[in-house]
Amino acid sequence: MLKRLRNLVSPPGVPARGMSGVSPSLRNDPPAGEQRAALLAGKNISYTLKRSSRRRSIGLRIDDRGLTVSVSVPLRASEKWLHSVLQDKAHWVVEKLDGWQMRKPVEIRWADGEMIHYLGEALTLRAVPGLFAATPVLRCGELSVFIANDGGAAQIERAVAHWYQLEAERLFAERVAHYAALLDVAPRVVRLSSAKTQWGCCTARGTVRLNKQLVKLPLRLVDYVVVHELAHLREMNHSAAFWEVVGSVCPDYARLRRELKAVAL
Repeated sequence: MLKRLRNLVSPPGVPARGMSGVSPSLRNDPPAGEQRAALLAGKNISYTLKRSSRRRSIGLRIDDRGLTVSVSVPLRASEKWLHSVLQDKAHWVVEKLDGWQMRKPVEIRWADGEMIHYLGEALTLRAVPGLFAATPVLRCGELSVFIANDGGAAQIERAVAHWYQLEAERLFAERVAHYAALLDVAPRVVRLSSAKTQWGCCTARGTVRLNKQLVKLPLRLVDYVVVHELAHLREMNHSAAFWEVVGSVCPDYARLRRELKAVAL
């Protein structure tokens, strides 16, 4: 979801509505944004400044991954007005950016001794040379993957990814069967998803897709996503009736929903 903040502040004497008497075809906006930086709440924040003759107020926007800040201003907005708005919203901008930074997944080094996650638990990764193509083994908090003698990080990553996929297929089939029976629904097919922004989805034709990254999360969150998507087979919306269906087998769904939102995908 996009994190937005719209400032409904207009300079003195300027009406809140659009330009009166000027045809949209005659408005010539600058073609691209201007890269700038400002000291906000003690931090140097880079942002893109966009001017538009269609704007009557200043708007701030942070993209849905916390990577870029955009500031949209009226074509002839003064620097003084821009500075005032930025300083007024400085703590909001820094707080949002810091929140995204904390949620950013830690980059994994694909090497022996590194930590990976499975069902909410940290596993120690063990790279065992000499048995390439053997099935990974999970035992006592360690996942052993077997690689060729000259195998490197890429081979270790592929072995772990393949193991994750097999585990996701097994686990999701098991959890879907369990909750489908409780909800009295029958999905047409269950598939793995590699979506970048969705943990799961359900189509009107009965196809349920579950993100394979879910296998890294605690089982309670896996179950919440499974229940959420299966509930759409009875209510293809997010109405009160839909949440009633979810709550019938997952009474603490509100807490789990908040917990899931705090996890970076």
